[in-house]
Amino acid sequence: MPKGFFTDTTVCIGCKACEVACKQWNQLPDDGMQFTGMSYDNTGHLGGSTWRHVSFIERPVPMGGADTAGMAWLMMSDVCKHCQRAGCLENCPTGAIIRTEFDTVYVQPDICNGCGYCVVGCPFGVIDRLHDDGRAWKCTLCYDRLKENMEPACAKACPTDSILFGEIEDLHVKARERVELLHERGVKEAYLYGADASSQPGTEGLNAFFLLTDKPEVYNLPPDPIAPAKKAREAWTSAGLASLGLLIAAAGAVLGSRR
Repeated sequence: MPKGFFTDTTVCIGCKACEVACKQWNQLPDDGMQFTGMSYDNTGHLGGSTWRHVSFIERPVPMGGADTAGMAWLMMSDVCKHCQRAGCLENCPTGAIIRTEFDTVYVQPDICNGCGYCVVGCPFGVIDRLHDDGRAWKCTLCYDRLKENMEPACAKACPTDSILFGEIEDLHVKARERVELLHERGVKEAYLYGADASSQPGTEGLNAFFLLTDKPEVYNLPPDPIAPAKKAREAWTSAGLASLGLLIAAAGAVLGSRR
């Protein structure tokens, strides 16, 4: 059965336990601990050595519509989305990126040649290459732990169950129930991002989806991500029309010069 993550941003407390657990289990190097100026966010973004990233968003709008003078501090633990239509996988020329038996997207480091085609193919800007070896790296959804029937390290470490791991169908049920509960409590802006293909046709759904309370752009997520290969026909059609236009213009120029 397909497995993945459901991340409920409304219960994230920004503790970064998921970041630490991910780095510890996967033996990832630190990111320099630079001061980013983005609240308590010291990693900045996902990358080759940061497979979980907790973002802190200060928003001068209260949650739930009460206390118009207040504000909401949005927090989200971001991760690779393990897309159903994965641009990185489709772009990989060596077969280094595969879909596992758990329906997750996995980079085989012994096959990756560091070409970077996967980097430009990801509509979320998740996958990246390490400077020391040039190969592409990203979240594996703890593939080694899954094979031993273990929970991914980030979900296991999360103290508030903001990150839930399980079978995708079960997570969809829990996510819809959570949205309904929040709506009943007055948080009408709560919705699911990437839970199914109908809401996100460009990737045909995500195996790591989110509950958000503001526009995707606020969380640094694209509103309509699209796997590049889905635009291939449109791109070739545009190129063909452009070539035909140039041919007609050239023919017209030749005929005009003869006259």
